[in-house]
Amino acid sequence: MQPQPRRRRISPRRLAALASVTALTLAVSTSAGNGDLTPGTSTAGAGTGAGTLSRTSAHGPCMITGGDGIQMSEGIPTSAGYTRSTGTVRALTLMVDFSDAPGEGDALDRYREFFPKTREWFATSSYGRLDYRPELPVPDWLRMPKSFRAYGIERGAPFDPGYRELVRDIVAEADPEVDFQSYDLLNVLVTPNAGPAALDTVLSVTFAGNEEAPSADGVPVSNASFVYSRQDDGSGSYDRTGYRVLPHENGHVFGLPDLYTAEGGGAVGHWDIMSEDWGANNDFLAWHKWKLGWLDASQVGCASAPGTREYPLTPLARAGGPKLVFIPLNGHSGYALELRTPAGNDEAVCRPGVLVYRVDAKVDTGMGPITVYDSHRDSGGCTRSPNVHAELSDATFTPGESFTDRRAGIRVTILPTHRVRVTRGS
Repeated sequence: MQPQPRRRRISPRRLAALASVTALTLAVSTSAGNGDLTPGTSTAGAGTGAGTLSRTSAHGPCMITGGDGIQMSEGIPTSAGYTRSTGTVRALTLMVDFSDAPGEGDALDRYREFFPKTREWFATSSYGRLDYRPELPVPDWLRMPKSFRAYGIERGAPFDPGYRELVRDIVAEADPEVDFQSYDLLNVLVTPNAGPAALDTVLSVTFAGNEEAPSADGVPVSNASFVYSRQDDGSGSYDRTGYRVLPHENGHVFGLPDLYTAEGGGAVGHWDIMSEDWGANNDFLAWHKWKLGWLDASQVGCASAPGTREYPLTPLARAGGPKLVFIPLNGHSGYALELRTPAGNDEAVCRPGVLVYRVDAKVDTGMGPITVYDSHRDSGGCTRSPNVHAELSDATFTPGESFTDRRAGIRVTILPTHRVRVTRGS
């Protein structure tokens, strides 16, 4: 862990193993950040969903919090300072190259690797509530004044000094044609021949809410995602799925933590793009959609009272209808229930059913803040998609099956017609 600036925290190093490819994957993000590339006071997703709820509402017991000192907490609502995740968000997108890694071909080809697919992915996942607009004021490669080697960027590199110098140089090269105040976040698409291949080491990284970042047009360039190499999982699907490293990195700017751990995708598997962002397409968990303001209060059931109650669920991929049931355990953790089917951004779902997972807002990013419970342990899974965490692919519960936490006195039974029965003791 590198020395960290005061009140700014860098998440644990990303170490995730591809299921069938030996590779190390890295993502680093600082906490906090807001629109216009500068930290502020607005809440992510403000205006809809969790952003408008209060602790005194019927959902209050389900709005778990992590307290101070947690890196990118899963608490709801998302703490102040991250880029808003509803309405129109303008993403400044720049392509950069270096003397020792010159851009190969047209810079617009690099841009097309990620767009319009990234915009479409967010539109689908948010049910149209996030109007993500990539902006391209400079359609050519921006040549940096130093070689890539001179910046000293490698896996786990801190912001200082390498990234500080790189951001400063990007600003100097782009500022004549870019009004940085007009944008909500920055995407830097680095020429893919800079640094090692993604199958060896993924350098992609996000710095969010970095108040000590260099300024441009009077605002710190504090919310920035950097994408390197090409995130090819070795399956030959790069043209279709390689762009998904960018929605993952932008997820940090919106306040979402990494869900993989040092052991890889074993905690959440392929059920959220913040866990595995390679291979077949996958969506955000319903919990994250509530955090981001993409679900209304009416779409979330809060099972906080003792007794037995039934709740309907509709497929997460379909707009409208109830999407999430949360069973709080205490002020910082609880169980979430949602219905996953092979539709929308969820092409890899091979066992449709109710996903059960525990959320803990007191666990740091990259340390396992969410754990999916496997209804068929040690089965080997049901997926045939390459480089998808297979064991958890059949984790969902189907009608007639139950999940039980005896210590907490909680039982969840899956009923026909997409309903769940929640029983909890006093």
